Amino acid sequence: MTSALRYDYASASDTGRMRQNNEDALGVDAATGLVVLADGMGGYNAGEVASQLAVDGLMQRLAPWLAGAGRQAEPATLGPRLQSAIGETNQQILDAARRHPAWAGMGTTLVLAVLQAQGVQLAHIGDSRAYRWGPRGLQQLSRDHSLLQEQIDAGLIAAAQAHAAAHRHLVTRALGVEPGVQAELAWHPLQAGDGLLLCSDGLSDMLDEAGLSRLLDPDAPLQPTAQALVEAANQAGGRDNISLVLIRALGPAVPARRWWSRRRG
Repeated sequence: MTSALRYDYASASDTGRMRQNNEDALGVDAATGLVVLADGMGGYNAGEVASQLAVDGLMQRLAPWLAGAGRQAEPATLGPRLQSAIGETNQQILDAARRHPAWAGMGTTLVLAVLQAQGVQLAHIGDSRAYRWGPRGLQQLSRDHSLLQEQIDAGLIAAAQAHAAAHRHLVTRALGVEPGVQAELAWHPLQAGDGLLLCSDGLSDMLDEAGLSRLLDPDAPLQPTAQALVEAANQAGGRDNISLVLIRALGPAVPARRWWSRRRG
């Protein structure tokens, strides 16, 4: 019988060098393996409202279920449950915008992970990303929902030119923008030593895969690595808020603690 993995976590969030406030939000519940990261957009302070509503809403809808009936859920059960919670949270953001005219047009990207005994269930909307890293190298697991990605897929622009594209921040899918949004779901097996990086585009826009790989040392402690990634993104320009969660698969499971990490910076 294959031993269940356990996981270590670290997070960091920073306003960056060009923004006045931090519109990213993140949450980590180590006891259930639930990680949520959102990058808000739109209106004065509305981006940070949307991202925090997304994180709080998904934590409240999913963590209790994952702590109980959903603890051993198979992907065929877990995926629909995530879609349902995301749909309810999407409606919650839409309703909040209708009640508060100053928040009209707000929305947020989303990347979510549920860490399980043998792997991770991912869900994402927009251009916040998930990567796997470690002894097997760095691999982007998510695919951006953006106009730029659509043009790359259609062969209209080369991937090497993407960093200079003027429209690289235009997302084609976001939470809180329209009813019926669907997350993209994927389940990935993991093994001891594998790491995961969930991040907003404030990190991935500043550091390409080579830059990320240089800092993602499989043998280094996670929290100093998280801070090093933030510092490198700021040194590269820090044009946006920078938020990330690092996760490492460790080996046979032991009882996990529960903690939440909230916006800082």
